[in-house]
Formats: sequence, structure tokens, C-alpha cells
Amino acid sequence: MNTTTMSKPSLTLKRRIKASPEKVYAAFTDPVVMRQWWGPSADYKILLAEADVRVGGRFRVIMQDPSGEKDDVSGTYKEVVENEKLVFSWAWITTPERESLVTATITKTDDGSMLTLYHSQFFDEAARDGHNQGWSGALDKLEALFATP
Repeated sequence: MNTTTMSKPSLTLKRRIKASPEKVYAAFTDPVVMRQWWGPSADYKILLAEADVRVGGRFRVIMQDPSGEKDDVSGTYKEVVENEKLVFSWAWITTPERESLVTATITKTDDGSMLTLYHSQFFDEAARDGHNQGWSGALDKLEALFATP
């Protein structure tokens, strides 16, 4: 058993989204929709969003912060269950050796969907904390995207 992997920091975020599982799934897989909510805050621009959604396919998102600095993240889809679950690797272009793993699970609720985002295998607690802040901001934007009919 590899205790190093087991002891790596992780985070879990849950959000109720007022949209069907199909729409929430599309928010993670349709580049047009991805551009509307990815990034840690509203002042980030999404310069590129690509998604080849199949096991072994890749995604890539390039974000630009207000100062003009670009962040480039990509990964490979490990598991794809349409409208229910995505598992993909996650690595920044600047630190490809620090690959982590994201699992997004979507379940139907009476008023839409419950999204559970589990991001694991962080390099250290600082990386986890930074991603917690980034994902929280992005999920705020995702919630807002579907808040009004």
C-alpha cells in the first residue's frame, strides 16, 4: 500500500445547482459553456476551452487574470459517465509533475442537481488551499449561471 498517495491533501465541495444533470454535465464538457464559468472569479477571462470528452481524451483551459497573467491547465479523462460523473487528471502547464485528480459527480435532485467535486492527490496543503479558493469561485459562477431561468 502506498501511504504517500493516501496522505496527500484533498478537498470536497458540494453545490446545489438549479439545472438538470444534463446541463451541469454540459457545463463541464461543452467548451462554450465552460468559458462562461471556469476561473476563480468574474474578472478572469477564459482564452481557450477545449474538451475531447471520452476516456483517454483531453481537456485544456487557458485563463487570464486581471493583470494579464495566463494560467494553463489540462488533463486526461479517466472515467466518463454521461450526465453523472467525470474523472480527470489535472495539471498546470507550469508544474506538470504535480498532477492531481478531479472527480465531478452529478445527482438529480427535486430542484435540479447536486454537484460533488472531489479534487485529490494535491502536492501539498498550499496547493489544496489555492484550489479550494479557485474551485469555490468557479462554482459560485456556475451556480449563478443557472440561478435565473
